[in-house]
Amino acid sequence: MSEQENPSREHFKRTMKTRHLVMLSLGGVIGTGLFFNTGYIISTTGAAGTLLAYLIGALVVWLVMVCLGELSVAMPETGAFHVYAARYLSPATGYTVAWLYWLTWTVALGSSFTAAGFCMQYWFPQVPVWIWCLLFCVAIYLLNIISTRFFAEGEFWFSLVKVVTIIAFIVLGAAAMFGFIPLKDGSAAPGLSNLTQHGWLPHGVLPIIMTMVAVNFAFSGTELIGIAAGETENPQKVLPLAIRTTVARLIIFFVGTVLVLAALIPMDQAGIVKSPFVLVFEKIGLPYAADIVNFVILTAILSAANSGLYASGRMLWSLANEKTLPRCFARVNKRGVPQLAITVSMLGGVLALLSSVIAPDTVFVALSAISGFAVVVVWLSICASHYMFRRRHLAQGRALSELTYRAPLYPLTPILGFALCLLACVGLAFDPSQRIALWCGIPFVLLCYGVYAITHKKSQAEEARNAA
Repeated sequence: MSEQENPSREHFKRTMKTRHLVMLSLGGVIGTGLFFNTGYIISTTGAAGTLLAYLIGALVVWLVMVCLGELSVAMPETGAFHVYAARYLSPATGYTVAWLYWLTWTVALGSSFTAAGFCMQYWFPQVPVWIWCLLFCVAIYLLNIISTRFFAEGEFWFSLVKVVTIIAFIVLGAAAMFGFIPLKDGSAAPGLSNLTQHGWLPHGVLPIIMTMVAVNFAFSGTELIGIAAGETENPQKVLPLAIRTTVARLIIFFVGTVLVLAALIPMDQAGIVKSPFVLVFEKIGLPYAADIVNFVILTAILSAANSGLYASGRMLWSLANEKTLPRCFARVNKRGVPQLAITVSMLGGVLALLSSVIAPDTVFVALSAISGFAVVVVWLSICASHYMFRRRHLAQGRALSELTYRAPLYPLTPILGFALCLLACVGLAFDPSQRIALWCGIPFVLLCYGVYAITHKKSQAEEARNAA
């Protein structure tokens, strides 16, 4: 594609290095899903069931990421998977995927800033939450607006705090499990006894299927590697390395963390603990445990918000770049940042924050439910796009050796990834607390298709008039 056909793409600066890309993906993933939801999943599925659920989630992540890896290395685009969905599935599907992903992250901004405000109130109880929300809004906005490299450096350090904490948690927890560190209450080291205390699967297989979306949502953020592909130095070399290291580290972090939590917290206690990390640190007797965990959770929240604003801004830019939004959203400043797209995405986060205060039981709950559903739908589109991309590549008589990076075990990889993501969506129907995701998500998808059909017809009519 020539510069005249797509001028804005030439102004994106390839300033991200491997360490930025890996930490961006880890930062988007290691957040509230791991820190808060794991205790609930343990109480629902049992310790062994939780491990199995996270192992299935890790398999899904690996399948989706190798599919995305082949696409991203062959076509490093900013906006990534919605562009692939438009190209290899249908333009309407690409449009819908972009809006679903934008909504996922921009809605999360509101809840992230509110949660960060509550974290700060732990140390400064006299300062109102909204002041902290405003300060964090400005800080995250500046990190994103100054330059892509500045954003990447900020995300690198945010994520590094979480990664170091997770590693320390796994090491200290494992030492406590096997008696190398005495427990504070003087009780015997539990070893692996808690894992099977209530049986391998005390509630059967269905709870695992029901929690698959929650587990997948906890892993969501890995796909940010694809979003950043167009702003990465030497993507053909960096992307495969980032995918391999990210997936390997996530499996170690998530499975290792869940193993420690499940071993040290009995199933009947897990559901009543707000953050199981706090309880484990207290069991070990680590000084200032509450302050340490509060600080780590704060960095996790701000890191997720930082990644979220980046992702949602790039999605608006990409929609405009594909001529499905006004061209003003595709403009980038001299530092290579889509300033208007990021600003509008931040306003979306502020509106989500307001809705959480004004109508917590209606608007905000509905939008949050769509967010969880949207991630799995996006992953579905990645698997389907990869399947069609490889078929079209071969149908054109091109050799596999032309692909710098190839997903292994094709066509099993995209088919199995698609099937497991679809199973996760089906599992939502069996959980009354999550069923709202289907009631809100499916109509939203249909709305996106309808809006695209209307706007596409209008744009075709305008082009016909201009041609005449």
